[in-house]
Amino acid sequence: MIIKSRGIVFRHQRYGETSVISDIYTEEKGLQSYIVSGVRTRKSRVSPSLLQLMSLVDLVAYFREDRHTLNRIKEIRPAHTFQSIPFDLLKGTVGMFLIEVARKSIIESESNPNLFNFLYNTFLDLDQRETPAFNFHLGFLLELSGYLGFLPDNTVEGESVYFDLREGSFGDTRPEHPDFLNPELSLLFHQILNCGYQNSHLVNLKRPQRQELLKGIIDYYRLHIEHFPEIKSYKILEEVLG
Repeated sequence: MIIKSRGIVFRHQRYGETSVISDIYTEEKGLQSYIVSGVRTRKSRVSPSLLQLMSLVDLVAYFREDRHTLNRIKEIRPAHTFQSIPFDLLKGTVGMFLIEVARKSIIESESNPNLFNFLYNTFLDLDQRETPAFNFHLGFLLELSGYLGFLPDNTVEGESVYFDLREGSFGDTRPEHPDFLNPELSLLFHQILNCGYQNSHLVNLKRPQRQELLKGIIDYYRLHIEHFPEIKSYKILEEVLG
């Protein structure tokens, strides 16, 4: 059968001398792997730029239920051409971090329109936003956790609180295990949680606080996603954020 869908390019790798295999998160069929033949030749009808990480595309593709068979793309074109992400070091680095987290968190080959729209709109917003993107990744991670099924409980009572990374909730006593955020970071975590990525710039964070929050949120993912792999762009993001 043939499907028409919007998609987000999660990854691509070389296949043979002239082809590539591209992992694309689609609105219609979830995460799919496609083989694109001849894309690395001068006469290719598919521009290699369309298969770059984060690219938002419209595609027409062949689809088989057999998960062991690579599908093929019949037609592909840009759904949106990024105007600032390729030329802004901060936005580009944040975007690479977001796409790596998404790729390592999402494995379902089934339609999930709410998750797809969240991811699609996140990259549109990152490209178009004029407000600072220093905390964008933190808000994104917390919102994404909701779509993945482990959104933190944002109930806070009192001024001295601890966020328990294992339980995903706030408490007024220090957990007996090591997986928690101290009261200072817990309150900042709560602010980011309530702001979302779109208003995350309103939370005033110092560099060490931002770094510790990011580390804590990644630990939260590791505790709630089985075999969650290392995020390689983590250190690059820290360096760019300064």
